[in-house]
Amino acid sequence: MSATLDSATDARSGKGHKDENFPVASHLIHPKNRGAILAFYDFVRAGDDVADHADLSPERKIELLDHLADAVTGKGPSDPEAEPLKRELAARGLPPTHALELLDAFRLDAVKNRYEDWDDLIAYCRLSALPVGRYVLDVHGEDPAVVWGPSDAICAALQIINHLQDCAKDYRRNDRVYLPRDVLERHGVTVDALAADRASPALRAVIRELAERTMVLLDEGAILPDLIDDLRLSLEIAAIHRLAVVLTKGLLTRDPLSEKVHHGKAGFALTALGGIAATLARRPLRARILRRQATRVASHGARP
Repeated sequence: MSATLDSATDARSGKGHKDENFPVASHLIHPKNRGAILAFYDFVRAGDDVADHADLSPERKIELLDHLADAVTGKGPSDPEAEPLKRELAARGLPPTHALELLDAFRLDAVKNRYEDWDDLIAYCRLSALPVGRYVLDVHGEDPAVVWGPSDAICAALQIINHLQDCAKDYRRNDRVYLPRDVLERHGVTVDALAADRASPALRAVIRELAERTMVLLDEGAILPDLIDDLRLSLEIAAIHRLAVVLTKGLLTRDPLSEKVHHGKAGFALTALGGIAATLARRPLRARILRRQATRVASHGARP
């Protein structure tokens, strides 16, 4: 073991929240909540970098991930990657559940590099993606019973979009294939097709099929911005959702092995603004609906 890889900090890749495919705690988010979200992101990024590090054995990866878990829960020594999140959780009275679920996803990444079918992939997303949205919603005090369902659909879609965009890179760098085995087999594709300079027609068909299923998830989550009480968070989610829809449409027609699917800065901004504008236009209608519901509840409550 290299002496330079003795901690999660030593394994950091240098990637930050501005390098992600989707906004992370943009300035749409109220300053009072941005710190808590960025602390969560930094903790999760440290764990992800451990899981992806080429020079760490699976066993050592799990040891380092266990150290992060013990640090954020207070069961073990403090760790600079965990302390900011630990402080934020304590200040807000939130449990570390969502962060620990992400660490479980990274433990899977350390030992598992193939997925059997769509359900197997979604089970991974339940650990690797859904807790992110739930944490952000919890930080904002949103009602889990109302918002977790559509948030889960969007977050699973975002994870799968990243898998599809990065399918070649994941295979070449970590021998990791998130494209389900049964879909590959149905189209007569073997994993070594991901090493090619461009996708074969059969691999393109695999990506299209998975992108179509991802679009269904985005359709399920489309209502989320209208369910959010916090306006700034609602707009952030609207922007992310619109970006995800455009990216997924791109994956239906483009080859992620040879073409850029993600947005340039100008296209990114314009697409996000479109989502924001549409949500702002719907907010007055949402307010009227909520007022009617509140009046109905109050009226029923007043009856003997």
